[in-house]
Order: sequence, then C-alpha cells, then structure tokens
Amino acid sequence: MPATKINRTAEHPTEGFRSAFLPTTPLRPVRVYLPTDYQPLYAYPLVVFFHADGESEDHTARLLPLLSRRNYVAVCLRGPVQLGLRPDGLPAFGWATAASAKRDLDAALRHATAEYSVHPDRVFLVGVSEGAALALQLGVAFRQRVAGVVALNGSLPKGHIATNNLRVFLGHGTANPKVPFAEARRAAARLTAAGAAVRVSRYATSHRVHPDMLRDANRWIMTQVTGKSEGE
Repeated sequence: MPATKINRTAEHPTEGFRSAFLPTTPLRPVRVYLPTDYQPLYAYPLVVFFHADGESEDHTARLLPLLSRRNYVAVCLRGPVQLGLRPDGLPAFGWATAASAKRDLDAALRHATAEYSVHPDRVFLVGVSEGAALALQLGVAFRQRVAGVVALNGSLPKGHIATNNLRVFLGHGTANPKVPFAEARRAAARLTAAGAAVRVSRYATSHRVHPDMLRDANRWIMTQVTGKSEGE
C-alpha cells in the first residue's frame, strides 16, 4: 500500500517529546512525541496512551521508546483525578468518567491531526492496567475512528460490548496479582463473541509492562497498518 502523503509546508518540527495543552485539559499537560527523523509529508500512525491509576503521562512516555522510536506520532494523556503522591514523590493521577475521557481523546485526535502529519484512519489506543480498560471502552465508543486497541495487563470494561470488528491486542502477565491471566482469556473470548478480532499474548511477568509486550504490540500495530502478516 503506498504511503499517504499530506501537503504540509510547515517548517520541520523537532523530533522527540514536547508538552502540550488541549482545550479540554488546560491545566493538565499531555506529552506529544514525534518520531526519529520525523517527515512532515508522511502520514504517521497515531498512538494515544492511557496510563495506569497512580501514574501519569510521564510513565507512559517512558514506554513509548520501547514500542518504537520511528513508527508513530504519540500522545500520552494524563488522568483528571489527583491521587496524591507516589512513594517516589511523583504526583499520581487516575481516570474519572468515560465521558470526560471521550472528550480528552477527541481533543487529542483533533490536536494531533491539526498540528502533525498523522493518518486519520490509523489511530491506535494503548492502555496500561486501568488505562487498558479505558482504552478498550474508548475503542468501542470511537470504533469508526480507531483502527485498534492495545490493552496491557488490564481488564475488560463492564457492561454491554458491541465492537463491530474492532481489532484488539491483549498482552498480559501470567503472574499478574491484580488481574489474573484467566480474566484476560475470558475478556478475549467475550470480545471475540462481540465481533472483535483479538490476539491475546501471555508474558512471564506480574502487573508490570514487560518490554516484550511493547515489542509484540509494535509488530501487531504495524501488521494492521501494512495489512501484512508478521512473518512477511
């Protein structure tokens, strides 16, 4: 498939991380990542990250280089609920209602497509733990705009699921004490029954994100982008 080109004449932005403020989050910065050797005329896949409860956008930003430094433009959102300080002294945040998260995601999509070269049909949501359940919920709500969801060490949101062919990668630790691997398998079965195309992969880890999860997630996302199997 030929790369989609966007006619942009703006000056070449600097690769790497930068902070931004969305209209829905004027007091909550997000972290935006431009890939290595960013090309303004190439339409990149967009990855939107949702952190676990008790973390922040900086935690998911640390995961991005393990996913890929070259393949994606990324936006790391911060949850609106302040949860005090972590043991390491850093501020902790969590997620509120799905309605507020929908507004934040919509604002992130608008910001990224207006400011950077991203492909509107190649949007992927990546969530960790509680952020994984939220990413799945938003993937269903935005299924006309989201190409796929990566859910790492999370659970399936409660309630009725109507996925309409949503593509999902579930990565889960076999020793996860918060969400047992058996629950991830049940989530995969439920999503499949609801019409999703699901891949579930297990890893020898606990509730922490193993680097292999991100390596496999990158390969999975790129297969959705290129339409080729991982062996090709």
